[in-house]
Amino acid sequence: MRKFCVVLIVASGLGALAARAQVTNVPPTELEAFEAQTGAVIVKGAGQTGTLAVDAVNVQVISKESLNASTDRRQYGMAVEADANNLRVWKKVVDYDEMDSLLSGLNYLAKIDYKVTAEPTFVASYVTKSGLRVGAFTSQRRGALQYFLQDYSTNSPRILITSAQLAQFQDLVEETRKNLNSMQAAH
Repeated sequence: MRKFCVVLIVASGLGALAARAQVTNVPPTELEAFEAQTGAVIVKGAGQTGTLAVDAVNVQVISKESLNASTDRRQYGMAVEADANNLRVWKKVVDYDEMDSLLSGLNYLAKIDYKVTAEPTFVASYVTKSGLRVGAFTSQRRGALQYFLQDYSTNSPRILITSAQLAQFQDLVEETRKNLNSMQAAH
C-alpha cells in the first residue's frame, strides 16, 4: 500500500510538471499563437521595414501578415530581430494591438530626463508581451542618458543605442504600423 501511495504521488508530481511545461510553452503573442495553429495551412508574409545598425549588431524591423488559408482570417504584427555576424541573436514578435502602446512608450523614453526621480540613477523601460525591452538609464546624474534594446525574456545583454538611434527605431515602428494599417484596409 505504501509503495502504491509513493507511486501515485510521484505520478501526480510528474503530471503537474508536464502541465506546467505545456503552459510555459504557450506563445506569448497572438501572432505567434496564430502561426502555430495545426490542421490548417498558415501563410506567413513578411517585409523588412528597415534596419538599425548598432556597432556589430543589426536590428531589423519586419512587418508581418499571417493568413489561415482555410478561414481567410489574418493576423498582423511586427518582428524585431537582432543579428550579429549574420547570426540571429534574438527575435521578438509584437502584436499589432501592442504597437500604439509601444510607440507611446518610445515617445516617453525619448523625452525622459533626470527630473523623473530624485535618485542619482534610474532605469526606465517598456516591455512587450514577447519580451522586447526598450529602455533608458543613467548611472550618474550628469552627461547624456543611455538607451538600449534587449530580449528581456532571456535577459540578454543590452544593445546600447544613442538617442538618434532610438528616434530611428521609433520611426521604423511607426512606418511598420502605417504599412500594416494599409494592408488591413485592403482586406
